[in-house]
Amino acid sequence: MYEIITLPGTGAQGVELRLEMRIETTRGLSDMLKNTPKGHVDRLPLQLALTELEMLAEKLNEQKRVADQITETQQLARSVSDRLLSKQLNAEQGSLVLCETLIETVYGERGQVLKSKERKVFLFDDVLVCANINVKGPPDISSLVPVGPKYTMKWSAPLQQVHVVEAGQEASQGKDTFLQQGGAKRTGGACTSGKVILGPPRLYQELQELQHDLSVVEEVTLLVGTLQGTYQNLNTTVAQDWCLALQRLIRMKEEQIQSANKCRLRLQVPGRPDKSGRPVSFMMVFNTPNPLSKISWVNRLHLTKIALREENSPGWLYGEDEGKTKAPLWCPLLSCHMPVFATKSPERKLEAALHNPVHCGLLGFSAASTSLPQGYLWVSGRGEGSQGQIEIFSLNRPLPRAVKSLQVDSAVRCLEYVPEPPPVDEVEAAGHKAPSGSGANICVGLDDGRILVYGSVDTAAQCLLTLRTPEGCPVLCLKQSSRFLFAGLRDGTMMVYGRSNSDDLWDPDSGRCVNLGSEPVRTLLVLDDSVWASCGNSVTAVDVSSLNTQKFEVHPDPMVSVAHMACAGGGVWMAFSEGSSIRLFHTETLELLQEINISTRSTLLNTGPKNMRVTSLLICQGLLWVGTAQGLIITLPVPKLEGIPKITGKGMISLNAHCGPVDFLVATTSTLSPELLKRDSVGDGPDSACGGEDRSDSSSQESLQQSGSHQGEGRGKGRGVLLQYRLRSTSGLPGPPLTAQGDEASDSSLESLEHSVEDGSIYELSDDPEMWVRGRPCEREGGRRDRVISAAVVSGGKGFRRLKEGAPAGTRTNVEGLENILMVWQLPLTV
Repeated sequence: MYEIITLPGTGAQGVELRLEMRIETTRGLSDMLKNTPKGHVDRLPLQLALTELEMLAEKLNEQKRVADQITETQQLARSVSDRLLSKQLNAEQGSLVLCETLIETVYGERGQVLKSKERKVFLFDDVLVCANINVKGPPDISSLVPVGPKYTMKWSAPLQQVHVVEAGQEASQGKDTFLQQGGAKRTGGACTSGKVILGPPRLYQELQELQHDLSVVEEVTLLVGTLQGTYQNLNTTVAQDWCLALQRLIRMKEEQIQSANKCRLRLQVPGRPDKSGRPVSFMMVFNTPNPLSKISWVNRLHLTKIALREENSPGWLYGEDEGKTKAPLWCPLLSCHMPVFATKSPERKLEAALHNPVHCGLLGFSAASTSLPQGYLWVSGRGEGSQGQIEIFSLNRPLPRAVKSLQVDSAVRCLEYVPEPPPVDEVEAAGHKAPSGSGANICVGLDDGRILVYGSVDTAAQCLLTLRTPEGCPVLCLKQSSRFLFAGLRDGTMMVYGRSNSDDLWDPDSGRCVNLGSEPVRTLLVLDDSVWASCGNSVTAVDVSSLNTQKFEVHPDPMVSVAHMACAGGGVWMAFSEGSSIRLFHTETLELLQEINISTRSTLLNTGPKNMRVTSLLICQGLLWVGTAQGLIITLPVPKLEGIPKITGKGMISLNAHCGPVDFLVATTSTLSPELLKRDSVGDGPDSACGGEDRSDSSSQESLQQSGSHQGEGRGKGRGVLLQYRLRSTSGLPGPPLTAQGDEASDSSLESLEHSVEDGSIYELSDDPEMWVRGRPCEREGGRRDRVISAAVVSGGKGFRRLKEGAPAGTRTNVEGLENILMVWQLPLTV
């Protein structure tokens, strides 16, 4: 197999060719795996081969990234006149986070576009550099670096002083922020009256004009109401329709502005102080190729600043050879750590947490790119006595914010998020009534044997249903599938609840009991058509439909219980109540594939005489997260595809740890709204979201906008827009038409005064006039749907401490007054 995909060649070109072949072969294996039925003898070899190919493709991808990064950094370093910065670039060639060719747009004093030019923007781990591209530069034959574009540095700024500014936030930036002139000399004709206002400044001007016209038409409407005569085409009905049409045009203009800003990156960068010594900032405007590019820039700028914080410098302990070949943002970044409860109480203990994904339509473009995965975080704990408490945090911002607290009269042992049921088939849809209780909900397992079902509509948290287990047996774990809710109980049984036909909530009378053994059912895991339940040192695979069971032993010691399970692809990782080993089992053959001792990963830290024990387990974004009883958090790399999640590299230890056991690790993921990725639907005009301004010269040389004054006049005095909203014709209104042609006017001439269908074709009206849509459909950009995934990992435990290499405890808080702390690690957006 490998001889087929191995290609000759060295350098970046050879690596790229081999990488393309690996990707194609990986896709072919994925297709073969999908068409191979479960139980076939070839499935496990195919999955293992897919894992190996993914590992090789990842290595080639890293080689290509490092080669490109070194080439770009070396070319920039040779063009930098600042010796200190040049030396820094040469010494830290692995610190390049992102570089891309963007279009810098220079505006005049009135907001008109003076020029636009390609710039190469480099984001390093502590500095932002903007360079000019010299396409006519002589090739450097003496250098071993491949010949490429040469740069001339325009400016550089410390990253901490660079801020992303969205449209509408200019007022909060102060009076010392100016629109950057890009170093160009101000020409005398820069502000001539013939210049055409292009880009968002023109859109803002048009919005102001529409708002002015609306106020005038509203005054006209009041005056029309005072007319003594009755006229068919001049009355309050027609005038009100004018107002409605202008309001619709204002909404459309606001949408155009929002769409144009999706590809416009506005950066506030520091400049030289003025004569009085006050700091001065400039606003640099760059056009990105597409909305995804802007999302990447905003997100990487945000994360790179987080990486400069003390808790992330460094944030993880890994081998020396690992850090030299990895991207700057390859490690999860600690975004924050905060207390769970508002009041301190040493008796409280954290039990579980979950992410309730809820999309927030009010988030702006930059806020959605920098905030945590949208939705709410539910954290449960046991209070004093038998009381339970649930804290709800909003994640629609860079830092979690507590929004609600729920008190429960029994200790909370587990939580489970139940998404909205899938839609019924089209055949059943005709006679199916929308269930009143359908929608996402949260299931809460209590120590007194109850299961509370809460609605997940934002933070309302209304209890919709209560389920009760036989004899009030404590509920230790909960898992759901599309049709069933599974509850693992302390007495070794598992309850299975089905949905009610009346409201799609769980039916209390449908509970079925599956006896698994005498030990408590500590963890559940739902696969495609079965659920795995742990009981003692064994795991039972239960068929979802028939409830048939298949039991297999996963640990030789009968005194050891399976405490945690995490699934990815075709494998399941298991952790146990004792010991520092974790084991990987195949989901189909139940074969043991790998065993890892995590204590060997912590040899660089002096963890003391205590034995390592796993207290939480999670797989997220190609990393296996392991929480320990000592408060340490270890990550191990695993493949991301549907192969076998074998450990493929060395592990890392977080230098940010809890002072007590890691009570839980929970992944929060969400997909950014598709509306953020849509291009401007205005069309191919100069205000399209992707481009910004028209450029007659496609090369990287500077090109001034040469729009003549006659073009500006033509643009401003065109055919115009017919003000029309509900009225298609005024012929049905009372009174004669008001016309200067007199009574002898023909019907065709009067018809020209009406709102014709052709004139109104720029809009399409639905049954509800308030629900307007644009008549010209937006061109679809192929069949590809871009998905941007935001991910973060949250851990919970007692206290917070920073570890040092070789130190047994690092700096830690007072043990007696430890609080329950959340730590949030933010991951780069997956674009």
